[in-house]
Amino acid sequence: MNTEKMAKVFKALSNPNRLELYMQIVEKQENCYEANCGCLIHDIVKSLNIGAPTISHHLKELSNAELIFTERKGKYLMARVNEDVVNEVNKLLKLHHIKK
Repeated sequence: MNTEKMAKVFKALSNPNRLELYMQIVEKQENCYEANCGCLIHDIVKSLNIGAPTISHHLKELSNAELIFTERKGKYLMARVNEDVVNEVNKLLKLHHIKK
C-alpha cells in the first residue's frame, strides 16, 4: 500500500465541496444497474451550488487522486468510481482498526 497515494486520496476528499461531488458520483453509480455505469456530471452540477470551472477543478483533483475515471460521451462528461482505490482505502482503514 502506497502511503503517498493514500495521502493524495485523503487530501482530495478533504475539501467539503469535492467530497460532496464525490459522494454524489458514488450515489448515482450505486443507483445504476448497468455494468461499468457512470453518472453524468451535468446531472450533479445542478444540485451543487458551485460554478462549472470549480466543478471542473474538483473533478480533476478527484481524477488525479485516482478516485474516479472520467470520459466523454458526446458533449457530456461521465464519471465512474475507481473501485480499486475504494478497496485500498477500506483495507487501510481496516488495518488501523485491527491494530487498536
